[in-house]
Amino acid sequence: MSGSLGIVLALLASAIVMFAINKPRLDAVALIMLVVLPFTGTVTVGEALSGFSDPNIVLIAALFVIGDGLVRTGVAQRLGDWLIAKAGNNEVRLIVLLMLVVCGLGATMSSTAVTAIFIPVALRIAKSTGISPSRLMMPLSSAALISGMMTLVATAPNLVVNSELERHGVAGFRFFSFTPFGLPVLFLGIIYMCLTRRWLPVSHDPKTSGRVSFANWIDQYNLADRESRLRIMEGSPLAKKCLEDVNLRGASGVNILAIERNGKFANQVLKPTAKTELQVGDILLIDRSASIAGGDAIRKQYHLEQLPLTGAYFSDRSQEIGMVEVLLPPTSEFIDNTLIESEFRSRSGLTAIGMRRSGGAYTGDMLKEKLDVGDILLLVGSWKDIERLRGETSNMVIIGLPVEMDERLPAPGRALQALFCLAVVIGLMVGGIVPNVQAALIGCLLMGVFGCVDFASAYRSIDWKTIVLIVGMLPFSIALERTGGVELAAAALKSLTVGADVRLVLATLFVITALLGMFISNTATAILMAPVALAIAHDLKLSPYPFAMIVALAASTAFMTPVSSPVNTLVVAPGRYTFGDFVRVGVPFSVVVLIVCVILAPWLLPP
Repeated sequence: MSGSLGIVLALLASAIVMFAINKPRLDAVALIMLVVLPFTGTVTVGEALSGFSDPNIVLIAALFVIGDGLVRTGVAQRLGDWLIAKAGNNEVRLIVLLMLVVCGLGATMSSTAVTAIFIPVALRIAKSTGISPSRLMMPLSSAALISGMMTLVATAPNLVVNSELERHGVAGFRFFSFTPFGLPVLFLGIIYMCLTRRWLPVSHDPKTSGRVSFANWIDQYNLADRESRLRIMEGSPLAKKCLEDVNLRGASGVNILAIERNGKFANQVLKPTAKTELQVGDILLIDRSASIAGGDAIRKQYHLEQLPLTGAYFSDRSQEIGMVEVLLPPTSEFIDNTLIESEFRSRSGLTAIGMRRSGGAYTGDMLKEKLDVGDILLLVGSWKDIERLRGETSNMVIIGLPVEMDERLPAPGRALQALFCLAVVIGLMVGGIVPNVQAALIGCLLMGVFGCVDFASAYRSIDWKTIVLIVGMLPFSIALERTGGVELAAAALKSLTVGADVRLVLATLFVITALLGMFISNTATAILMAPVALAIAHDLKLSPYPFAMIVALAASTAFMTPVSSPVNTLVVAPGRYTFGDFVRVGVPFSVVVLIVCVILAPWLLPP
């Protein structure tokens, strides 16, 4: 082993360790590697940054925008309504239809985004049918993972493997090259989930299983003693001062949720900002931190008059004031920060007034509590800001909308246009009329022309963490190849399977890839294993396609633990799953997928 290879392997090992412990965050690790690798002399700065010009990177970003267009136009909501209408109260039929729809939609957009879209859909279905949410959440996540085996653009690892093929001067996969593998896996997955659904916990929790009202949330989150309506009286030190000057949150642990003000023709409900100037007669809707013993001290200090507050108050003002329940996914930038440290209200436009953790309402001081993956927050603010969350899946995922929002839901008037744009993109890709990246960009432009997305939502929809992660890890392929690391790994794997049938070699490659994916992201796994797979194929003088396909399929086989994929992590809280639930259900199915893929790969892609 050369000194250069040792340095590259040491960097790779450190990256894997940081990925496994999730410190620092994934994209930060990728950036660190992007900066450090050129110092090893194995890659130039230009080669390290070349990923940003890779067509597949642009393609991934464009697919995020197209997926956002499907969300904004209400396509997913219509699918949920259709599911309820077709399945009724039949649990097996519901699981079958849910998995088919999720897998079908996930074939053309991010599996994480699809999961985020369908969590509230599945919760509404569970509420209306009386089925436990836990019986639907794992079939949902499994279908989303299987969708990555359906098409070339379904998941980032497929595009990574395809890019590696092209980098070696071999024609890449076609759009539907993955479908003959994904369809049998989906068929077996549906049967498996219908048979093993009894292994899943049964929990009927009204707090997480469906639509509620403002009044229900006030009770569930124990807000009755914390929320108040206070009128600013003559002589109040708050009068004629801006909110940034009085600093109520820092001084008294008070969050101002909304401001009622008498207008010329009717009362107005204002969104509080740092520059909002308070006036005598303004009515403040406030949330007090748990560190404040009571409201009497606040009223006396600021000369405020207490006014009545009930759930009906929020319902009467549901056109101006909204509430939403959100889940914090693993990709959230708010994780490991307090609400104040993360500047939560400034960044989201919404105020967190309640939190549930481990199934119960959090009763401590929310402002001082560090947020964690799976925390469920109750947010209040304008409906416009809540609407913005619909296209946001990286920081917060909507899992509950109140019945008061029914009249505020956007009309899905552009759903047909969004579906038309999607059909154009798929048609161009399948027909090979233009390169895939050009087809996706055409779809983005059409989405904009038809008003399905705007520039702001399009930029927000792109998961830049994923983009940076892929770009930052791509130079490792070049570095390992130049220093002999790929050949070394291929030789080691070849020695383990010397004289063995090609299916045993593929099975070994699948197992190593799937096990590695339990500790680091499936995208990073594909980046590391794709060059090894192609090197093995070259040494054996066999076609590279079955080996590349096995790596891509194994990277999507992330059913075994709740941390194997963000898709699994998202459904843990709504489904009330434990680590053991995933092991019990996911490991046997991973073995099934292994057998199917190893049998089909040499048959469909002869070596």
